[in-house]
Amino acid sequence: MALVRLGQSLARRLHRPLYLPPPPLPPPVDYHAAFSRSFALTHSGACLRGLASLTYIPSSVIGHKLRGASPVHIVKVLDIVVHLDHTRLMSTATASKVSAGARKVSLKLVMTSPGFVYEPYSPRERIPFWKRWFTLSGWRRTKEDIIMEMKNAYAVSRLRKKTGYTKKQFYDQALNIYKEVNTLMAHGDTSALRKILTERMHSTIKNELKRRQSKWSSVHWELVEPAVSIRTLRARMIGLDKKDLDKAFIQLTLEFVTKQKFEAYNSKGEVVSGDKSKEILVKDIWVFERSLFHPGAYWRVCGRITL
Repeated sequence: MALVRLGQSLARRLHRPLYLPPPPLPPPVDYHAAFSRSFALTHSGACLRGLASLTYIPSSVIGHKLRGASPVHIVKVLDIVVHLDHTRLMSTATASKVSAGARKVSLKLVMTSPGFVYEPYSPRERIPFWKRWFTLSGWRRTKEDIIMEMKNAYAVSRLRKKTGYTKKQFYDQALNIYKEVNTLMAHGDTSALRKILTERMHSTIKNELKRRQSKWSSVHWELVEPAVSIRTLRARMIGLDKKDLDKAFIQLTLEFVTKQKFEAYNSKGEVVSGDKSKEILVKDIWVFERSLFHPGAYWRVCGRITL
């Protein structure tokens, strides 16, 4: 009997349906994280070039990779491109790749000035001959001096090649700019100053004029020509593209030693400072800047250095 019951039990088990455990579900895919990882592992320059050709169409290249990404994602990507490299041209895909009815978007931002003085000039401390050639610190100092002189020579050579620069011609032009800026400042003409100053320098001069006008009602300024001396202290080139050396700005730091006449008046026209009948010796260090790639570029004042 026991054997019969055992056989019946086995028969019933064999006739039952076989239930296999359900296969594990694939983990949810975070498309945003996946795209972020691909963006981080790719060279930044390649990312910019690839993303710059996207459009606002959900079925674009990223839309296929992300399996239906919304247009909002693509707009955010385009914003990243603008902030990472605002001097390049950002445009949509070519006409052959854009579907009918899609609108092309083009954005080009032009840099008119770097907005800062690159490696501002400061006088180098003189060191004795024995220290320069017979000590380790002297050798380091000699190496630094040689590198700085090579930077000066390279910047001047690029400037001469692109613009036909000559020292005499530039000094005459720089002295005229120096005289014009000081004259317009004496008259308080900030609108005319905008043409010969960079944006940042113009903002600085406007603030100085506001402080001066709160103290003096008007001033008299006069330059006694010719200048006592003009010399170049530093020349630097600020490149924007390693592959194109012509896309650069040149900054020349000049020292002016001149004789000037100055007198300040209050609201009643009374002299409160200076004496225009006397000449005073003034030393100024100004930084002039010019673009090598903008058509019709000219020299502007981008900074002043106080020692």
